[in-house]
Amino acid sequence: MSEPARHSGLGAYGRPGRPTGPADGRGPGRRTARRLAAALGAVLAVFTAAPAGALPVGGPRAGADGGVSAEAPAVMTIDTVAPQVATPNGTVTITGHVTNGGKSVLRDAHAAIRKPWSGKPLQRRSELSTVASRTGPVGQDGVELDSPQYALPELGPGQSQPFTLGVAVNDLQLNGDGVYELAVDTWGTTADNQHERALGIARTFLTYTSNPGEAQPTRIATLWPLVHAPVLAAQTVSDNEQTVSVLRNDGLAGEFAPGGRLYELVDTGAKLPGLTWVIDPDLLDTAFAMTKPYRVQKPGTEESGKPAKDDTTVPGTGVAAATAWLEKLRAAVAKPGNQVVALPYADPDVASIAHNGADLTGMATALGKAATAGRLTVEGRLSVDTRSDVAWPYQGHLDQQIAGITQQAGSGLVLANGASMPEPDALNHTPTAVRPIGNGQNAVVADETVSALFDTDLNTPQAQTLATQRFLAETYAITHEQPQNQRGLLVMPPRNLTVNTAKALAAALQTAAGKWAEPAKLDVLAQAAPDPGAATAVPAATDYPAQARASELSAADLSGTDRIQNDLDTLMQVLTLPQRVRGPFSAAMVRSLSTEWRSDTPGGGNYRKGVTGYLQELTGAVKVPQKTVVTLAGNTGLLQVSVRNDLTQTVTNLKLKLTSHQPNRLGVGEDAELVIPAAQSVTVRFQAVARNNGPVKMTAQLWTTGPNSRPYGAPQDFQVEVTSVTNGVLYVFAGGVVLLLLAALRFVRQRKRRAGQPHEDGDQLVGDTGADGAAEGPDDEPDDADGGACAGDNPAQTPRASSADGRDRATSDEKVGP
Repeated sequence: MSEPARHSGLGAYGRPGRPTGPADGRGPGRRTARRLAAALGAVLAVFTAAPAGALPVGGPRAGADGGVSAEAPAVMTIDTVAPQVATPNGTVTITGHVTNGGKSVLRDAHAAIRKPWSGKPLQRRSELSTVASRTGPVGQDGVELDSPQYALPELGPGQSQPFTLGVAVNDLQLNGDGVYELAVDTWGTTADNQHERALGIARTFLTYTSNPGEAQPTRIATLWPLVHAPVLAAQTVSDNEQTVSVLRNDGLAGEFAPGGRLYELVDTGAKLPGLTWVIDPDLLDTAFAMTKPYRVQKPGTEESGKPAKDDTTVPGTGVAAATAWLEKLRAAVAKPGNQVVALPYADPDVASIAHNGADLTGMATALGKAATAGRLTVEGRLSVDTRSDVAWPYQGHLDQQIAGITQQAGSGLVLANGASMPEPDALNHTPTAVRPIGNGQNAVVADETVSALFDTDLNTPQAQTLATQRFLAETYAITHEQPQNQRGLLVMPPRNLTVNTAKALAAALQTAAGKWAEPAKLDVLAQAAPDPGAATAVPAATDYPAQARASELSAADLSGTDRIQNDLDTLMQVLTLPQRVRGPFSAAMVRSLSTEWRSDTPGGGNYRKGVTGYLQELTGAVKVPQKTVVTLAGNTGLLQVSVRNDLTQTVTNLKLKLTSHQPNRLGVGEDAELVIPAAQSVTVRFQAVARNNGPVKMTAQLWTTGPNSRPYGAPQDFQVEVTSVTNGVLYVFAGGVVLLLLAALRFVRQRKRRAGQPHEDGDQLVGDTGADGAAEGPDDEPDDADGGACAGDNPAQTPRASSADGRDRATSDEKVGP
């Protein structure tokens, strides 16, 4: 028999000889000769089919989807491993569960620990991946120990049984320091198959150290994100003493309280040295707003865009929790060795902007403002120095377009996922995290395998244990690949880091620290010398993951946000107190671009809809009230157009332009510049000259003044009915023609008289020659009877307050003139 087969006892399934031990939970008791003979017969059949010296690796495996099979129906989990790192002469205790996932009863079964096959440590990270990828029991999982063993009762389908196994480290026969597979299996029979076999297996890793050694510890920088989907609305509520903030919902009140996600993240992070806190400044602003009385929009009103009022909001409940949370956070980030990275304000989605909005002029401006506002906010709220030139694309996915737009926004450092920049196959070690990516930018690349351990909610003990033991194994292997070459490792959990995952990550970091790893700030990694063999090529946009692209903000979403900026700029030009609006709306616009909307697409859409609607509400508060028909009774007169300001501040830098769609029939005077007091209307009078009766379409449009004049608000169309032109103006026109003919006739007669010829008609010319020789025509005076302007009645702007019912009289159908 070959050496591997001899050590494995019963071949591929790692079954030794007959199990021993008392039947009190430590072992299954004595087997019958018939059962043992059947088992040995099965083993001989296996070795007969296999080449000499080879171990079959198939065995009874679970399906590719991780499910159970008829041959291996037992589902095993390892819930805890204590201690997490083994030392000489110690004991390792393993707890877990065995669950019957099949359709037949499990009988005569026991759980036992397998001694690592060959006793040699796993030398490379690729070997760790191989072990982790296995499903059903195989011979390479090691040899089952005779003791300890845990006897299991009969388990019907779906039934579960916990187990506890304690093994002396020396019994595992570990051959030197390193990482080993630690496997626990279930051995027995089923009611429908009396063949004794391995029924299931659970695997993890055990790191064994006997002395610290001389290896240079790996520097581990861990991102600790504090982010949340935006909840601060653009609206505010004013009372007699202060402006009250308005939130879309009050969910943060629970998150800031003990047991809430954000509270527990701060509480857990405060116990770790050398963390890199990555903070969304908008979250700090929201928390600060909640330290004072605030209001919360009632459900269903968030996307309406209507001004917040007492009857559409309710009082917030998180004042005490927000106040305590901010104080706790300030103390945590102030500890020596920590670093604070300020994300751009509201954490805008740079990947979506790079792919779908790079050609929008407002996006670059928004990113630049967000970076500046982010730094100032974090420094002001937390009273710490911060780094703000760091870009963190969604999930760390990086491509050339993303790198380009982050560079334009002033980000000299990009946090990247290792999947975006895979290492070349020729590299036989894990490189340090930092690397140049061109154009003066550096990337700090997170280890893909290590970061992936914490990218989900580790909400069960077995999930937490598997992630922790694998983290310890991976970091140990990294340190000992090149013991004298100190590396830097970046751990990048997801933005929405959960409490369970944070605690598992913290436990793993604390266990590794002081042994083969040491905590480090992001700057320590960023300032290290890059590994010359590491990948530095940034992938093309076509290589961006399709799943990540599917969740991006669309071009339509970004265009709508860009229009918000354009409309906001227009509104700012006319306000006398723009600071009341600029800050809340600039922040709200960037919140519309938040990366957090990736996981809440409907919420993001509703937020953008609410911001857009409220801005339209404010812009529309300065308007030309609707009118339909205005009568001009005569050939000249004044057209009156009202402009209403329903804002609580005076507006200026506006002009009103009145345009006739048929200027040959009805002409109007010059544009009128406006200054409109708060909550008042003004009436603008335009001189009008009509040449024909009938309807003429007019358009009243507000414009901003200055070098970049632009339309303000929607145009207002109405109709002017011109009457009574025939009785006056047409006669004047006809008389003018007659005068021209008579003047021509007089000129001819004068020439004849000078030549000695008499007048043909012998009458006096119409209009005698005056002293200056000019012909005197009839007086050209306005006909007051036609309703025209009186002398001295020039176009003017007349302010007036609203009527008692808030309506402007000039908005109704009017008749201009007497």
